[in-house]
Amino acid sequence: MEPVVDTQQRILDSARELIYSRSYADVGVAAICDHAGVKKGSFYHFFPSKRDLTLAVLDSHYLEIKDHLLKQAFANDIPPMARLARFGQLSYEFQKQVLNDTGRVIGCFFGNLASELSTQDEPIRLRIEQIFSNLQSGIRQVLREAIAIGEVQDIDVEATSQAMLAYFEGVMLLAKSQNNVEIMGQLFPAMAQIRISPR
Repeated sequence: MEPVVDTQQRILDSARELIYSRSYADVGVAAICDHAGVKKGSFYHFFPSKRDLTLAVLDSHYLEIKDHLLKQAFANDIPPMARLARFGQLSYEFQKQVLNDTGRVIGCFFGNLASELSTQDEPIRLRIEQIFSNLQSGIRQVLREAIAIGEVQDIDVEATSQAMLAYFEGVMLLAKSQNNVEIMGQLFPAMAQIRISPR
């Protein structure tokens, strides 16, 4: 008998792969079960609904990004503003790998779902809002450290961190719309140059 955790993980992995490469609306429970090689009964044993599965996928994907990208990007082995540049570079490399795996620029998993579902599903919107808030928090901390050592002066940390995140997501969307990952490589470095002065 297959371990329960393996079945649950296969469902999560299949849902993320299918939703990420296609869309939430285009992927049904049957397709996820077929891809994972499980019966619908197993699906509903772990997840009461497709929404519950999607919330779990958002959480697991964020934890993976946090462990494999954010911790490396924001490690304090280099000056604060260089960490932002490293964040852009690592994100570009990650998206380039996705392109190699899928043949397409797929963009940000969180941004994709936000665009598709934020006006349709409040629990999913709230979860994505929290994830974006967590991402902004990492940028905010870098900016505060940069100010503390005199690397950056006279900026509105809250507005600048939000503008940097918005720029990052916008670049991802632009690259996806043109199916050109090199747009990320070209534009991500400029994120570290964004400054919003205090009012």
